[in-house]
Amino acid sequence: MTARRILVTSALPYANGPIHIGHLVEYIQTDIWVRFQKLIGNRCVYVCADDTHGTAIMIRARNEGRSEEELIAAMQAAHERDFAGFDIEFDNYGSTNAAENRELCGQFWQALRGAGLIVERDVEQLFDPVAQTFLADRFVRGTCPKCKSPNQPGDNCSACGQTYSPSELIDPQSTLSGATPELRSAKHLFVQLQQLHDFLSEWVENSGALQSETANYLKGHFLSDELRDWDISRPAPYFGFEIPDSPGNYWYVWFDAPIGYIASTAQWCAAHGEQLADWWQSDATEIHHFIGKDITYFHTLFWPGMLKTAGYSLPTKVRIHGFLNVGGQKMSKSIGTLITAEKYLEHLDPSYLRYFYATKLTPRVEDLDLGIDEFADKVNSDLVGKVVNLASRTAKFAHALGLSETYPDDGGLFANAAAAGERIAAAYEACDYSRAMRLIMELADAANPFIEHAQPWVLKKDPAREAELRDVCTIGLNLFRQLCVYLSPVLPRLAERCGELLGDPITRWAQSQQPLTGRSVQKFTHMLTRVKPEDLQKMIDENRDQAAASQADTPDAGTAEDRWNDSGQPLADEPLAEEITIDDFAKVDLRIARVVAAEQVPEARKLLKLTLSLGGEERRQVFAGIKAAYEPDQLVGRLVVMVANLKPRQMKFGLSEGMVAAAGPGGPDVFVITVDEGAQPGQRVH
Repeated sequence: MTARRILVTSALPYANGPIHIGHLVEYIQTDIWVRFQKLIGNRCVYVCADDTHGTAIMIRARNEGRSEEELIAAMQAAHERDFAGFDIEFDNYGSTNAAENRELCGQFWQALRGAGLIVERDVEQLFDPVAQTFLADRFVRGTCPKCKSPNQPGDNCSACGQTYSPSELIDPQSTLSGATPELRSAKHLFVQLQQLHDFLSEWVENSGALQSETANYLKGHFLSDELRDWDISRPAPYFGFEIPDSPGNYWYVWFDAPIGYIASTAQWCAAHGEQLADWWQSDATEIHHFIGKDITYFHTLFWPGMLKTAGYSLPTKVRIHGFLNVGGQKMSKSIGTLITAEKYLEHLDPSYLRYFYATKLTPRVEDLDLGIDEFADKVNSDLVGKVVNLASRTAKFAHALGLSETYPDDGGLFANAAAAGERIAAAYEACDYSRAMRLIMELADAANPFIEHAQPWVLKKDPAREAELRDVCTIGLNLFRQLCVYLSPVLPRLAERCGELLGDPITRWAQSQQPLTGRSVQKFTHMLTRVKPEDLQKMIDENRDQAAASQADTPDAGTAEDRWNDSGQPLADEPLAEEITIDDFAKVDLRIARVVAAEQVPEARKLLKLTLSLGGEERRQVFAGIKAAYEPDQLVGRLVVMVANLKPRQMKFGLSEGMVAAAGPGGPDVFVITVDEGAQPGQRVH
């Protein structure tokens, strides 16, 4: 089988703050995939860089009394330290402020100019006359033009949810200097993305690069209408690259950041005697981007348009993940759940977080939740209780005896686990790490009863049974090693310790297919310790206390509202309906229903066909507009809330006999309402 040539990127971390455990979802996800590709023999290069430009960097450097270059150098060192602490290995880690990136930005710019995609336009924006800079929305505060609440930010009111431009604020004030900003006009340069509409529609629809829910979202929210021009420049002062043919204007950070992928690759190529064209302008190379769902728009419309225009390869896959919640809530400094990578490493083994994320990550765009008890249970039950347990119960005896010269009869355990390797590999390839971990733990569940039944600690007491003891240890350690091979993309440290124990470093997936025999075993040393929920709680408490101390001088520090920081935007987008009476509400019969079947409606852009059970033989067919957010198999078995007495509606696809309750603006951001455990189909919602 010919080895694949694969280039992998993660989104560039911004050089304005530390890495936290929410960021690490992406980098751990990517690192696992890269390690797997290398393990099975593919040529895989993983590049990344610090995203270093923009107003925020300029302002922070100014406030700290140092140059932007000094600031971004310090942040990059901290980022690389934290990534290394979590065993995330880049083949090259660069910076968007590098000379290679400036040169490539110029190439892309000339291509866009040559294609007639650049247009110039005057834009009015607030300007700070003291700080001598144009102000982004977050650097302006004032009184809301609608509800008159004071001290509101420059884009939307936290009191009433109204959205507005900064220039509409009453008595606006710059947060940089306290000065009253002035409305000034400045020239901006735009990319006319609409000219690429046909190409982007075709790419989104047919390239296979996107998850289905992402493609449906783009088609429904952007490509169904005319694409807006993209403001690609910012006027001075600005920390970034000045546009060569437009003095006083700088490329916006979102222009040079993705080009940083190519610049980082160029640095790697220069260090390894490679040609950049072989990696970014060759059909023989696969390009895989790993990103969070918040930057989907940039990577699936702007970026492909730029690549196509400049003559570079388009992404083979854009792999998009959801966000991290902690204990069911958005991460928050005030309650201690916005945990930095540095703080985590002070308390816990990075292997624990790598494994926990792996158990949660699927190919779909789904948020992850880190619960304290679940975290501890997965580590203790799976890693300590199942995997390491195989070694800890056998290695101390094998150290004195060595492994048997031939592999003993184990009732088919090793052979069955070897056969499972293909399914595990397919799950890794698809980024379905959750499935891969389940398959691996099934093998561990099969292996442990063998050791429990054989009782090597009992065999040790009888010298006449030494050969039997050696055979049992040989089986136990080979099953342990097999699990370590399968887990090595997720747990490289455990794989390394396994290699040291058995004198055979884990470097190839194929090592899972052949047992080790006739060799010595090193002295067993502790590999993983159990984690206590109180260890995690201590970390959270320390984080919360530090956040409270650092925010003590701010009026909102530690308030209950800060715990959730819910936006007023959804309510502003869809204001409350007219008041109704309790009698009006009673007319709507809301019932608990179970989804017993779900299927695609190929000819419908937004609909899934659901069969709902209200208990007993009562079934309802409902067409729900949730196609962009859910795959059918995600819904089967769920308890949902349905409007059970809605008049049936004949649609072209069939009869819809009710409605499923859901929230959200639509597309991939729609959320089916579920209910707590214990509710039963047919029960009324009061």
